[in-house]
Amino acid sequence: MAKLTVNGRAYFVDDAPDTPLLWVLRESLQLTGTKFGCGGGYCGCCTVHINGEAMRSCRIRLADVEDAIVTTIEGLDVSTNHPVQKAWIKMQVPQCGYCHSGQIMQAASLIKENPNPSDEDIEIGMRGNLCRCMTYVRIKDAVKYAASISRGEVSND
Repeated sequence: MAKLTVNGRAYFVDDAPDTPLLWVLRESLQLTGTKFGCGGGYCGCCTVHINGEAMRSCRIRLADVEDAIVTTIEGLDVSTNHPVQKAWIKMQVPQCGYCHSGQIMQAASLIKENPNPSDEDIEIGMRGNLCRCMTYVRIKDAVKYAASISRGEVSND
C-alpha cells in the first residue's frame, strides 16, 4: 500500500505504483475536482500542486509522490478564499468550467512564484493550460486581479 498526503490528510491506497496520480485522486480518493483532459499532460486540466509546484497529475506515477505533499483544487482553500478563486468568481472566468480547476491551480502556482506578473509572464506561465471555450482574456485578467489581491492592493472579499 502506498501512503499519500493529499490536501493535508494522509491516505493509504492499494493502487499499482505505476498508476497515474490523476486516477488515484479521482477513483481511489474520490477527489473529482481534478479533471481528465488529454491523458498526455498537454492540456492542463489535471494540474495539481506537488510540493507546491504545479504539475500534470496524469503524467505523475503514484510511486513518485509517496513522500510528496499533493494539493488538489479541493485543498487549495476549502472556503474558496484563495485570491485566485476569488478572482475567478469576480471576473466570471468560467464558461463551461471544465478546465478551470487546472487553470486555477496553475495560476496559484504562477502568482506564488511571481507576485507581480506582466501580461507576457501570465501568457507564458499559463501557456500549457488549454481552454476550449477560449476564455484566455478573462483568465489573464483574473490572474492579474488575483496577484493584486495577493499583494494586498485589492480587498479579498
